[in-house]
Amino acid sequence: MHQTRAEVTRKLPIERKGTKYVARARIDVKNSVPVVVAVRDMLKLARTAKEVNEMRKEKLLKINGKEVKDLRDSIRLFNIFEADKHYVLALTKNGKFVFEETKEKSRLCKVINKKILKGGKVQINLNDGSNILSKEKINIDDSAYLDFEGKIKNHVKFDKGKECVVISGKYVGLKGRVESVEGKKAKIRLGHNKIAELEKGSVIVI
Repeated sequence: MHQTRAEVTRKLPIERKGTKYVARARIDVKNSVPVVVAVRDMLKLARTAKEVNEMRKEKLLKINGKEVKDLRDSIRLFNIFEADKHYVLALTKNGKFVFEETKEKSRLCKVINKKILKGGKVQINLNDGSNILSKEKINIDDSAYLDFEGKIKNHVKFDKGKECVVISGKYVGLKGRVESVEGKKAKIRLGHNKIAELEKGSVIVI
């Protein structure tokens, strides 16, 4: 499935002029990059969708350690994408998606919800659409680093003094530090003289 070039999220760093249609990510369209766009248009590892598909068939493309099955598979923010190297999908200070080379094999996720299941098990719902069962004491808006098996390698509490990245809204892409937390909002220092009061849901601690 495709979308018109005018419909493409502004986070996607592609030319605004060109072919009328652009591949549409299968899931979370506004907050992800389809594999074909990542490989061909951003990483420049192929010239055509056909070449990207050949890479897929040769099992050269993986998202969070899992083989890509469809050229429109979604690479979400902070996911680890494997092509010729390992990359993490990040944001520039201008709010555009960018792939940064990394040696990490764990991805950063934000806790957006929690559910108590039968038997008292706790299901943690994450911003990239994945869910995990965990016995760790993690709160909504905290961050977790997950390995390719879906196990928590590190837990970062949303608290004063923590470094963070704005992932939505007016200041998307800017990095800062949590100055204070009150209810569902937090004051974030975005520079030497700039402090913004933001919804906790629009910020991820790192």
